[in-house]
Amino acid sequence: MAETPSQHTDPPATIPLALRRAATDFGALDALVGDGIRQTYTELDREVDQLSAALLASGVEAGDRIAIWAPNRAVFVSASFAVYRVGAILVPISSRYRGDEAASIIRRSGASMLFTVTDFLEPDPVSMLAGAGPLPTLRETIVMSGPAPDGTTSLVELIARADAPGVLDGVAAREALVGANDISDIIFTSGTTGQPKGAMLRHGASVRTYLGWSERVGLRAGDRYLVVFPFFHTSGLKSGILACVLRGASIHPQAVFDVPAIMRRVVDEQITMLPGPPTVFQTILAHPDLATFDLSSVRSAVTGAAVVPEEIIRRMRSELHIPDIVTGYGLTETTGTISVCRYDDPPEVVAGTSGRPLDGVEVRIVDDAGADVAVGAVGEVLARGFNIMAGYYDDADGTDAAIDSDGWLATGDIGYVDAEGRIHITDRKKEMFIVGGFNAYPAEIESRLLEHPDIIQAAVVGVPDERMGEVGLAFLVLRADATVRPDDIGPEITAWARERMANFKVPRTFRVVDSLPLNATGKIAKAELRATMLAEQTKVGGK
Repeated sequence: MAETPSQHTDPPATIPLALRRAATDFGALDALVGDGIRQTYTELDREVDQLSAALLASGVEAGDRIAIWAPNRAVFVSASFAVYRVGAILVPISSRYRGDEAASIIRRSGASMLFTVTDFLEPDPVSMLAGAGPLPTLRETIVMSGPAPDGTTSLVELIARADAPGVLDGVAAREALVGANDISDIIFTSGTTGQPKGAMLRHGASVRTYLGWSERVGLRAGDRYLVVFPFFHTSGLKSGILACVLRGASIHPQAVFDVPAIMRRVVDEQITMLPGPPTVFQTILAHPDLATFDLSSVRSAVTGAAVVPEEIIRRMRSELHIPDIVTGYGLTETTGTISVCRYDDPPEVVAGTSGRPLDGVEVRIVDDAGADVAVGAVGEVLARGFNIMAGYYDDADGTDAAIDSDGWLATGDIGYVDAEGRIHITDRKKEMFIVGGFNAYPAEIESRLLEHPDIIQAAVVGVPDERMGEVGLAFLVLRADATVRPDDIGPEITAWARERMANFKVPRTFRVVDSLPLNATGKIAKAELRATMLAEQTKVGGK
């Protein structure tokens, strides 16, 4: 498809300006397709203006934090851009979270408004929050889809406020005050301590990062992009929504990962871009109806969010027949991207590396003493550049621990840089494991498990899983007077945990032990637990 030329030579300074330019440069192209909606960029821009006016009429001020707790839906896109347009700060909440987890994010961010839906989760978010304790800063909850319970406001009622005299005229004035260095998002990501930290991302950095990312992956005007990555994460919010707006591609939200449904959408909408974590492609490749799937329209796939097995890249080429496959690497704290391959890189580069850093981003590899190591030597990955977060929200100590005085962010990831300047990630953070593309942090899970009255100690490690990449294994020490029987621990604790944390965090296996191994400093020796389990798996597998 021919590229639609932009009328501008300079990049947009902010996310709202990116949408304004899309409405000018790509106005007649599809912007948003899904949930019974098909909007052009001109129509999306008008809808965002209306929602922005409604927010102004509701008393939303510049710098207010506004949360969105919803799956990948079309309405998420317009709501998020309205938040940006009035100078407020978006606080996305994982659609997999339960009430206590979401309430914690609302409290810690000081969110004054919540956008949500009541026709996706069961129980619905409004019901879950009702039992999660006081939310002193939350003034109003907007239900974008589904019934609006008492005490909430429907989206129709919110939009009606835009009819107030003079409100719509104030949108442009408010938008003009938004600057490149202003905070656009606070995205909470659990640190290695298990306490979620809110990474503050900037408008200008977001735009620059995903202009560079889009060029590397070959995204272009008229592409049809099925967004499987979640909107509540940088992968969906930035490399999905924002990248499409910057390049004039159409956003096709996918709320639930269902292989047959995805394949139907690929055919019906002639999808050209199909990004997703490795688990997505592993599941497609393992589906019994694989031979019947028609992916001939798909030109490009972008994968990441986990270590990508080289064999998966090869099979995506040979069995899914996707010509352009790209891998990349990044963290929430780096606006989602540090490095990415090019769409025209040879297969061995894509399969074996995470590409080169974006222009304007520096990477160092250091040893335990913080000294640079030789090219090809393994160490911790440090990153510096325009894409580094402004810091953790309301957490100066956490920010100082993550970013040194020279601006270098310690990623906690292990890898090396080869002679061509490409990054190879060889290991992940010492404790973190990745479940189907979602970061799971043992300390956070352990803290929740210890709330169970029968558990006195808990240690969670990630172990390999053929479908999900990794899953959690929990070693538990029970209280002497525990009422739960060790033989029943799995089903009972699983059911208990699923009511209190996102499903991907819930360990898949529970093992009761008499005690946990400790190192010389008295800390639980996670490496010993992991090594023991891996040895047992190897023995069982007969290798």
